[in-house]
Amino acid sequence: MKLGIIAGYSGRKMSIPLDPILHAESLGYDSIWTAEAYGSDAVTPAAWILAQTSKIKVGTAIMQMPARSPAMAAMTAMTLAELSGGRFVVGLGASGPQVVEGWHGVPYGRPVTRLKEYIEIMKQIFARQAPATYEGREYQLPYAGESATGLGKPLKSILHCEEDLPIYAATITPRGVAAAAEVADGFFPVWMDPEQYGVFAEPVEKGFQAAGDKSLMDFDIAPFVTVALNDDVEQAMMPIRGSMALYIGGMGARDKNFYNDYAKRLGFEDAAVKIQDLYLAGKKDEAMAAVPAELIDACHLVGPAERIRERLGRWKEAGSKGHVSSMLIGGASPEALELLAEEML
Repeated sequence: MKLGIIAGYSGRKMSIPLDPILHAESLGYDSIWTAEAYGSDAVTPAAWILAQTSKIKVGTAIMQMPARSPAMAAMTAMTLAELSGGRFVVGLGASGPQVVEGWHGVPYGRPVTRLKEYIEIMKQIFARQAPATYEGREYQLPYAGESATGLGKPLKSILHCEEDLPIYAATITPRGVAAAAEVADGFFPVWMDPEQYGVFAEPVEKGFQAAGDKSLMDFDIAPFVTVALNDDVEQAMMPIRGSMALYIGGMGARDKNFYNDYAKRLGFEDAAVKIQDLYLAGKKDEAMAAVPAELIDACHLVGPAERIRERLGRWKEAGSKGHVSSMLIGGASPEALELLAEEML
């Protein structure tokens, strides 16, 4: 199983912790992943990290698709792949309507349709077999819609990218997972219980069948896993409670929260309803307390070193079945990074 680390996005001040990145690279970690919301972007830090490292891959988890055209994303990816000797990995996501329409000022549209069309266009551009053309619901090349001049011309990338450029998708909905399995090279579940691959099995297989020639051997399932090394298990869970309460309770409207739906599919329906009710009522501390310890423990690694070693057995078992092929680690101390490398690499 491959290990990666999550760098995330900036807070008020821009800062990239290079020492942990270089430490992870020296330990044999496969990748590091940047992110963006509505502050720092994902691409600039990725370029900066690629310039400071020599072996580790750098990916974007995620680039927001509505923030850039498929061609712009392809240009960015090809440029960074060529400059880094093939160490750049594309990670895409739809983001949410609050950010897409509130920050970028464009329609949220059809996120699953957008994902499929976006990746198909990018791969067409990478291949350079012909000038890029596309007729979809979200994208058209050349554009011929409202306000078009009629002068659009199919073009082929000037840059010949000779590096492999895998594309990952951030998604957890059944339709989104099926689309990722069909057209992408991997996907990021925001969290995952390694013993509940069944949550994804049907849409993954549906996507493989649509692709015609894919299997788990060709598809990287790469969940985000927070690791908190602490002798006090409950104390280790506290930051995770805050994050999961935010996603399950407040990331989206009451009737359109993909993370809340996902928690229900993992078997925590009553808790998901309670967390959302509390969070939307402004009772964030109570929402945090309502996140079940069982859910945190199922999806993350918390507690003393020996407990984490024991809990890693579940992930190793999932890896042996192809149900998890990468673990993207968040929040880990240098000691935790070393523990994981010792056990998994």
